[in-house]
Amino acid sequence: MARLALAETPAARTFTRRGMASGGDHHGPAKVNIWEDPLSPSKWKEEQFVLLSLAGWGLVIYGGSKAFGGKKEKPESIQEGTAKASH
Repeated sequence: MARLALAETPAARTFTRRGMASGGDHHGPAKVNIWEDPLSPSKWKEEQFVLLSLAGWGLVIYGGSKAFGGKKEKPESIQEGTAKASH
């Protein structure tokens, strides 16, 4: 009942109670965007670090498959048949 009476006061209507939802108490160094400090991955925001890491691994895997995947050559009989048909 005391809580209802407290909610009726003018101060309670002006200020909201947020409890643990406030974001004012940060621990550790402030995080920055990738483009603000590109040479310090430890200072990057976590989401941006994850996206850049996934993009980097994707490039490595794609480049490796292109470099070491080799070309798939057609058998000679198929190449000869297409060469005769074009003349």
